[in-house]
Order: sequence, then structure tokens, then C-alpha cells
Amino acid sequence: MRLATQGLLGGKPMAEHHISNKIILENFEFRTIKPEEAEQAAAIEQICFPPNEACSKQHMEERIAKAPELFLVAVDKKTGRLAGFLNGLSTNEESFRDEFFTNAQLYNPEGKTTMLLGLDVLPKYRNRGLARELVARYLRSEWEKGRQKVLLTCLRSKVEMYEKMGFVDLGIADSAWGGEEWHEMYAITPLPKGVKA
Repeated sequence: MRLATQGLLGGKPMAEHHISNKIILENFEFRTIKPEEAEQAAAIEQICFPPNEACSKQHMEERIAKAPELFLVAVDKKTGRLAGFLNGLSTNEESFRDEFFTNAQLYNPEGKTTMLLGLDVLPKYRNRGLARELVARYLRSEWEKGRQKVLLTCLRSKVEMYEKMGFVDLGIADSAWGGEEWHEMYAITPLPKGVKA
């Protein structure tokens, strides 16, 4: 079923959303992660999430080795270091489960669904629109790869933020990662098949 809110990003249709603002473009480079950045990514994850929710260094390294193209990083142009990143795994599964956080072997490069596993922005780079930029760029990239749906889980306190980024809340998720109660949210392909963004 198609919902009236589908394909919206911050309340605007994806095609009308201006992805990059000048300040972000001047200060950050966006690209896939490099293998040698795995340690940086794992350290950022430990800063951005409490211990019961954070991805371990081992699991982060496994994800990067298995599916580096599903990591979008924002690199501070002044320091050359990661300011934040968004990562996921593609699959043909339709529901989020905890094993996606720990088992990179669930990755299916032909999968039509992407499970977002983490949006990480270092505290000193927050409140500048960087998270929104990462999400907008990531969604566009996934649509261009032919993905049909992007799923994530988040705490209740983050539902409104993700709704502003175009996600729809499905309610309480099956996931109990880190002993928390999560909401499952999704965004679906905003454009008809065959139409390029």
C-alpha cells in the first residue's frame, strides 16, 4: 500500500529536496568508506551509542569488509578524518532483526531492502544538518541501486527526527537490540521504476 507520506524527505518530495547546502559541501566530502577507516568508524560508534547499543569493533570491521559500498562517510575536509557515517546491509528480508547488527553474512548485494544499522555523527558536528545530508544522500544512492525499501530501528525519542527525513513509523519493532524497545521505520522508493532521480 502506498502512503501519502512516502517519498518525502523533510516534508518535501525527494525530487524537490535540495540535497546539498553550500556550507556542508564546503566542509565535508561524501564517499564510501575505505578499509583503513574501520578503526575510526568503530571509535565513532562507541562515542555515538551507549555500550549496550554500539556495534563492536569486530562487527564494524566485518561489515566494512563485506559491504563497504553500503557505508556513506562524511569526511571533514580540514582534518581528513571522519565526522560521521551511515551504514547498512542490503537483503531481501522485509523485517528488521537483531542479527543484522552482528552478522554481515546476511548481506545480499542484490537485495531490494536495505537495513540501516547506524547513523553516527560526532558531537562536535551535530546540529549542522550533517545527519540529514547523510540520510538524503544515502536514500538517493539506494534508490539508484534499485532498492525498494530502506528500514531502520530507533528509540521513541528519535522517531520524529526520522519522520522529518521521510521515514514512516511502523510501531514497535521485533528487535530488542541492547535490551531496548525500538520503533521500526521505513522509507520506500519515491519514484516509479524506470524514472531516474
